[in-house]
Amino acid sequence: MPERVRADYETMNLTTGPHPMKLLRENLPNVWRATDLVHARHGATVQIAGNVICRQRPGTAKGFVFISLEDETGVANAIVDPNLFERFRLLITEEAFLIIEGEVQNSDGVILIKTRDIKPLPHDELVGADSHDFH
Repeated sequence: MPERVRADYETMNLTTGPHPMKLLRENLPNVWRATDLVHARHGATVQIAGNVICRQRPGTAKGFVFISLEDETGVANAIVDPNLFERFRLLITEEAFLIIEGEVQNSDGVILIKTRDIKPLPHDELVGADSHDFH
């Protein structure tokens, strides 16, 4: 199955099979699915993970970086402060799959994870969608 997903992404940048995160999920028991974040308590510490589909660093955001991670249920968004971005710059800009730990910020139903820690997500050579980035 991983071979088929890889072939799909390499040829079409999408897959008709399972999302790569579905294949990784059983090894991530403490990681929240994007769809479940609506139930996370404001201020709670959670982990999210997924294929990085977007990295943004708007000029008006004072150096803050926004990362969108896609999993098998949807998209989760994280915000990275400038100091943390500098600390994890290569990881953030180079890795296709990430695990992000941070604090839930729920403002009028818009959920962001205020990042505290970032790690690469081992993905056994699974390929995901290309990211649309600022760099």
